[in-house]
Amino acid sequence: MGSKTVEEEANHVIKVWEINKDRIASMQKQICEPPRLLSKAAGSSSCCIFRVPQSLVLINGKSYQPRIVSIGPYHRREAQLNMIEEHKWRYLGSLLDRVQSKGLGLEDLLKAIHPLEMKARDCYSETIHLDTNVFIEMMVLDGCFIIELFRKAGRLVKFQPDDPLFSMAWILAFFYRDLLQLENQIPYFILECLFDLTKMPEEESGPSLSSIALEFFNNAMLRHNADIAKYHDLKGKHLLDLVRMSFIPSDHGEPYRGKTPTNVIHCVSKLRRAGIKLNPGLSDSFLVVKFRRGVIEMPKITIDDFMSSFLMNCVAYEQCHRSCSKHFTTYATLLDCLVNTFKDVEYLIDRNILENYFGTDAEVARFINNLGKDIAFDIDICYLSRLFDDVNQYYKNSCHVQWASFKYTYFNTPWSFLSALAALILLLFTMAQTVFTIYSTYH
Repeated sequence: MGSKTVEEEANHVIKVWEINKDRIASMQKQICEPPRLLSKAAGSSSCCIFRVPQSLVLINGKSYQPRIVSIGPYHRREAQLNMIEEHKWRYLGSLLDRVQSKGLGLEDLLKAIHPLEMKARDCYSETIHLDTNVFIEMMVLDGCFIIELFRKAGRLVKFQPDDPLFSMAWILAFFYRDLLQLENQIPYFILECLFDLTKMPEEESGPSLSSIALEFFNNAMLRHNADIAKYHDLKGKHLLDLVRMSFIPSDHGEPYRGKTPTNVIHCVSKLRRAGIKLNPGLSDSFLVVKFRRGVIEMPKITIDDFMSSFLMNCVAYEQCHRSCSKHFTTYATLLDCLVNTFKDVEYLIDRNILENYFGTDAEVARFINNLGKDIAFDIDICYLSRLFDDVNQYYKNSCHVQWASFKYTYFNTPWSFLSALAALILLLFTMAQTVFTIYSTYH
């Protein structure tokens, strides 16, 4: 046994691992290659068009994907979007026919966009694998289509009454949503360049690009014309950002930071038991939420297919862009706090705070809860942090909370009030009978 072990040890050969030089070369190549799916430029303030994070896609499914029109590189050449792709060329042709009188041609549009190519590429979070010619062609085609669509919708230029993009109502409804999706954008400065270049002499004193864009989307939002008009000079990173910014009040300054950590507020049902009421606010933007003297004031918001898509894409944009404000993320968190069940939605509808064209109350509750799920949010520096603090302080005040809970329990509905009244009358009769019995005993 011993001799055999010694013999085996004598014959044992130690092999030295040799590094594969081809693998070393491959690793060196990987080190030198820049990231493609999330480029280094994605962290800069200039980058503003992102793929929606997979965590949000898993929650909300295909809500971030265009249905009928592709704008920009992310969904380019997808088969289900080819129908409108054909009409883009038709709209480009009608624009060129009109500007021909100015001496402008297709070559002039391409030349105008060429100096902006690298700046436009830096706006995308992914490396765009299109050569210069194809990329510029895409910017011109998509940009001119959007501008011509806005002009036709605003009746700034003539269009055929039988144009299917306008005569078929379902197409416009999808345009409103698709053109405000995060993955379906081109930079706003591209649109501005093409808009200014293709202006006819009679348009020089006409509405701005921001005005006709906001008026186009207002067909789905139905805001007052005066609320739209005051944003005629507004400029965004892209169309989604433009419409998002039009909801953010100009007087919303730096976020309030309290001395103690801020906590989220309770749902509608619990707030009502604490005596906190919810009333419709008067502001033109649903983001302007106030709390005073035990009342939360929230301007009415209509939840429908358009608004649900718009809210989701605004939240996704704020999650990705490093330097934009987080107003929609904050508002989504507020709604998520207030709504736990369909009964909370039902109450907000009764109070004229929510208008439901989305589905059942339970479906609205599910949408709101998904809207606030898996998002990064710093409650201590949000624009509603003071409101969260004030509501929580009011909620913790035991005196009025107990009185409010008593009222909520016994006087919330006519039946509970009648039950309480009957119990009170029975108690009074019982007390009177007891007093009468005692009086009769001693006299």
